[in-house]
Amino acid sequence: MGFLWTIAELLLAVIFIIASFLLTAVVSEAYRRRQVNTHDDAPSFFEDPNSQKQVPCPHIHDPAEKYISLVIPAFNEEHRLPGALDETINYLQERVGKDKSFTYEVVIVDDGSDDATKQVAFDFVKKYTVDNVRVILLGRNHGKGEAIRKGMLHSRGELLLMLDADGATEVTDLEKLENQIHAVASKEFHVGESTSSDSSFRISDIPLAAFGSRAHLEEQALATVQKWYRNFLMKGFHLVVLLTAGSGIRDTQCGFKIWCFDVELVFLCKWFGIPVIEISVKWTEIPGSKMNPLSIPSMLWELALMSMGYSDT
Repeated sequence: MGFLWTIAELLLAVIFIIASFLLTAVVSEAYRRRQVNTHDDAPSFFEDPNSQKQVPCPHIHDPAEKYISLVIPAFNEEHRLPGALDETINYLQERVGKDKSFTYEVVIVDDGSDDATKQVAFDFVKKYTVDNVRVILLGRNHGKGEAIRKGMLHSRGELLLMLDADGATEVTDLEKLENQIHAVASKEFHVGESTSSDSSFRISDIPLAAFGSRAHLEEQALATVQKWYRNFLMKGFHLVVLLTAGSGIRDTQCGFKIWCFDVELVFLCKWFGIPVIEISVKWTEIPGSKMNPLSIPSMLWELALMSMGYSDT
């Protein structure tokens, strides 16, 4: 019996040491991140493949020049990117043909790819001109979140849409997000009443976030061919998100969002009182997904850091 007690005490001691180490690491990293209030970014450029010149990127605080910007983060997407871009740009061109006031840009952010992603993207720039398609090169792999942040900061649209490079969501569902944004803006901010005489007003003046979702919030929502382990991981992750960021958004990982990306931005939208809406979209799993079950611990780590970082704000 004494031997068993000794073993139990040793196990408890090891568990306590590991838990203490993890807690200390989380607190230290959260504190470090809270001290970094601004990003120390070098000037960003996009490259014109025709002139081979680097052109300074505009900034999100500059006046909008387009109605909508579509930001596509891409890391080693030489095979999936062409199909997604063809579908996306064909749709956008059709809208231009129907409505001459509709203007767009597609911003492809190459997140340090080591395949032919850059060349694939440049082929579309040459075909549709640098005014409609732009490529931002990050040089090295920073991660999807940073790629999207860069693309958003250097877009020219009144509305900013993030979508994945695999084409899993149908770009035609963009109109559902647009319609909901305009409807909520009209209802909550009385657009069309106080602003009817102000010709300088734009929808970008309204703080609002819209998420494309696979959470079956409407009858027409459709998600097919998703592997069982992806469903399992997604359900578990959504539970953790609910505990971390609170209720309101059921699906934060669908690659079809206007303005917001990632759980932290959902949290910040709620923190600052920015309305967040969720609209169901069609979604299909595309072969070649980079979803890795081993990434779950990293995501949980990030959520823990987020909780600690904002606990005293």
